Amino acid sequence: MIRACLTALALVLPLAATAGEPRGTGDLGVVIERASGSVLVVDQSDRAALCRVEGLGDLSHASLTFSPDERFAYVFGRDGGLSKVDILTCALTARIVQAGNAIGGAISDDGRLVAVSNYEPGGVKVFDADTLEQVADVPMGSKTVGLADVPGSRFAVATWDTGEVWVLDHSADPADPRITRVGGVGANPYDALMTADGRTYIVGLFGEKGLTTLDLWQETPQPRRILPDYGKNQADLPVYKMPHLQGWTLAGSTYALPAVGLHQVLWADAATGRETGRTDVAGQPVFVTARPDGRELWVNFATPDNGTVQVIDSMTQGVKQTLQPGAGILHMEFTPRGREVWLSARDDDKVVIYDTRTYRKVGEIAARAPSGIFFTARAHRTGL
Repeated sequence: MIRACLTALALVLPLAATAGEPRGTGDLGVVIERASGSVLVVDQSDRAALCRVEGLGDLSHASLTFSPDERFAYVFGRDGGLSKVDILTCALTARIVQAGNAIGGAISDDGRLVAVSNYEPGGVKVFDADTLEQVADVPMGSKTVGLADVPGSRFAVATWDTGEVWVLDHSADPADPRITRVGGVGANPYDALMTADGRTYIVGLFGEKGLTTLDLWQETPQPRRILPDYGKNQADLPVYKMPHLQGWTLAGSTYALPAVGLHQVLWADAATGRETGRTDVAGQPVFVTARPDGRELWVNFATPDNGTVQVIDSMTQGVKQTLQPGAGILHMEFTPRGREVWLSARDDDKVVIYDTRTYRKVGEIAARAPSGIFFTARAHRTGL
């Protein structure tokens, strides 16, 4: 009863006003509330919501990234909005609408630049992380997807319409980046991701089978196709929601990736790109997310199977557990050492929390149609 009262109070008052003493950020996270243009600041250890920040616009397809000190969250809205949220004071400190339709963003490795990937008018815009003043505008003649940070004040992004990857190097002049364009990536890239070491950029293709990788350690990166034959002799199933490559995993020396148009998780050797196996799953996978130790993969699904979550053993590549955590499971986020996983149950208006060893629910938090869940440990990981 006391905790419930304190939680209710914290949702009304700013965190700094109720804390009573200085507080660190390492135990905190942010939950996107997609239906109300708001975010919840949450505490991992207490499994509780601390406060709500409103006025962030259209968050129907939103993501965020953190400043290096973990204090500020940069929220990228579908309406082209870029919002800066102070998670310690629970305040919206700055907000701009920089485009008509945006799809995500990234922060540079030095924390000084925030880049946004746009559908309309396309291209990438780059902003000062302190003030949100525009630093650079890079038109690309295409919708852009899969924007990720690259070591050395660089960003990589894929172009939907032209099948390219652009690498933007802001190290010498933030306002006039040196641009490397790589063609021949494939038809209609729909998403992309950066490996944790900042070396390999992986591009998912909607217009053809397979994926493409680029080795960014090369002076002139060359596209390399992997998994070109998956589903080649099988009829595609309806795709109700595109998979997110941010839900990929590297388990040991093997990639595990969501298939497009198939109810499967695909396995490929990370060194050669050769397919090494497939795992049949309950539906069209959206996120294939590794527990931090890589021992298990947790998979959620597109409608009509989005109330199901499955756990795959990374050694046997077999499904070891099937759970029904709630209605409309949109996102999963592990606590930094993997003891718990937090899942957004959009249609139940709550976040549910599971112990990853026992597969038992250990808590839940009320939220308004939650989607993305982001813990501050992401501030120190390349590609997130």
